[in-house]
Amino acid sequence: MSEPDRYPIGFVLSDVDGTLLRPDHSISPRTLDTVRALREAGIVFSLASGRPPRAMRQQLEAFGIDVPSAGFNGGSIVHPDGRYLVRHHVPVEAAVTALLLFATYPQVETWVFADNQWLVRGPDGPLLPLEQQALGYAPQVVDSFEAYLHCIDKVVAASSDVRLLLELEVRLQQQTAGQAQVSRSQPRFLDITAVQADKGQALVTLAEYLGVPLERTAALGDGGNDPAMFQRAGLSIAMGQAEDQVKSQADVITGSNLQDGAAQAIERYILLR
Repeated sequence: MSEPDRYPIGFVLSDVDGTLLRPDHSISPRTLDTVRALREAGIVFSLASGRPPRAMRQQLEAFGIDVPSAGFNGGSIVHPDGRYLVRHHVPVEAAVTALLLFATYPQVETWVFADNQWLVRGPDGPLLPLEQQALGYAPQVVDSFEAYLHCIDKVVAASSDVRLLLELEVRLQQQTAGQAQVSRSQPRFLDITAVQADKGQALVTLAEYLGVPLERTAALGDGGNDPAMFQRAGLSIAMGQAEDQVKSQADVITGSNLQDGAAQAIERYILLR
């Protein structure tokens, strides 16, 4: 899109971690003020995240969001009162394929989100404390994931070995083709969700629900699961710290999340008019 301000925007859908949140998971006053200005201008604002809906409540309240939002990369679209507009589980076969693969790598922590819980096999994973801080609740330690196979919302491979996650991403995409979505929401997190769990489809569903044409929507993000939104939105905005592959698929690139890049873009391309 050569003219980022070609269409007046009526609906903005934003990623959370790495986009609206600083690296310490805080929200800057500027970002809060900018989203408030959007709502005062009559522009609808909501969230699309790899997070569980349960872990988005604080952000929903902080931004005053009163419309449905998308968790699990779009696998669950939830009204503010907790009712589901859309919900898709990971097929059992795809979940088992991912779990068996991850179990062969000691440097990979395997997390399962199911039945409104965060499930782990052990309490000592090095990435657990940071994720617990981000989500706002603790994991439940289980002996096996077998009892939850029928209701898994997301499987996550978490590791500081980014190169390994890149390799696992390619392998799983091949092994679960047509069954599940496989993408890295952040460099250290590889997400496996239902094939219908797609932020682009979440944007389409929410825009239709709100009665906003797609050409009047905007999407902001920084992760490998965000270009799906970029491809559907009338205006797509990538954060400055995003990987080149993500930035190459956006209409415009803004500052990083340390520079209030989301607020910069909203001010410049959406509110300025």
